[in-house]
Amino acid sequence: MDSPLTETRYSAQLTPETLLEMFWVMLLSRRLDERAWALHRQGKIAFHISAIGHEGLQVASAFALNRGVDYVYPYYRDLAFCLAIGMTPKDFMLGIYGKEDEPSSGGRQMPSHWSSKKLNIVSQSSPVAVQVPQAAGTAFAIQYQVKRGLIDANDATKPRLAFCSLGEGSTSQGEWHEGLNWAGVHGLPFICLVENNRYAISVPFEQQSAVPIAERARAYGIEGVQVDGNDVLATYDVMRAAVERAYNGAGATLVEGLTYRLVPHSSDDDDRSYRTREEVEEWKKKDPILRFQQHLMAEDLLDDATLADYEARAREMVDKAQREAEAAPYPPVETGFTGVFAPAEEVL
Repeated sequence: MDSPLTETRYSAQLTPETLLEMFWVMLLSRRLDERAWALHRQGKIAFHISAIGHEGLQVASAFALNRGVDYVYPYYRDLAFCLAIGMTPKDFMLGIYGKEDEPSSGGRQMPSHWSSKKLNIVSQSSPVAVQVPQAAGTAFAIQYQVKRGLIDANDATKPRLAFCSLGEGSTSQGEWHEGLNWAGVHGLPFICLVENNRYAISVPFEQQSAVPIAERARAYGIEGVQVDGNDVLATYDVMRAAVERAYNGAGATLVEGLTYRLVPHSSDDDDRSYRTREEVEEWKKKDPILRFQQHLMAEDLLDDATLADYEARAREMVDKAQREAEAAPYPPVETGFTGVFAPAEEVL
């Protein structure tokens, strides 16, 4: 789809250091993700849902935002996105082990249900798409404060937009439509990223929608753009343009990033029942990490020695995070109802 959002090459302004940082986060996410799969197969953790194949789309989107300042509502597959925002491998490991010091919920929530007050990552619920009207509501609050002079629209220390992400299957939910309609009616500083990986668990995209998701934006009166989500720089350009629109009061944007998950939907899924091995192998040739690596090497920004150093560092960090998570305590049983029921003395 053609869109004015793709005309400016914002990525041309990125420094070599930033490009390498983006690649590093993608690589770290992949190695952390692979370890989680191994831990599940070893029976050490109960569940894992993966970002493998989505790293380029997620990291490019995170870097386009004012990280740690803008409000973000990621979804369960957003490991690379959350690492780019500022969560750590240890944070993730504590979550998949369900340990007491896990930052999202103290070990009470499912893994990959992200939350961090200091990073403005807002807690999510398990039902898909519920974060969309929540994020739109946050964008409304930001707009309200800007209009009344409570927030300077040019103050980079204050949140100036709300971002949410979800899979393409979630766009079949009513909350998605309600959130985008609200964003369009009020011209909100809001970005909705749909990570279209072709399958809603086992249901192929063509059985969900007769049109590209980005085309639906017209029905809500907002900008819509589709991008190759495995192209890191193209995705950054589209996302940065959407950010600029939000910051400048020009309204909301729906971004459809085309990608592919290279692994099953989750550790409980057998994707052999609905797609062929040949299809998966063909998509592995479009792996966003491999594509970005080749680009950086072609531009003489990355070499074999640096890549080997990144791999060694990633392995060391993943090993350390696993050791620390395994040694960390579980939440005490008596705290199981904390935050669920009010103490009797407060009720009475």
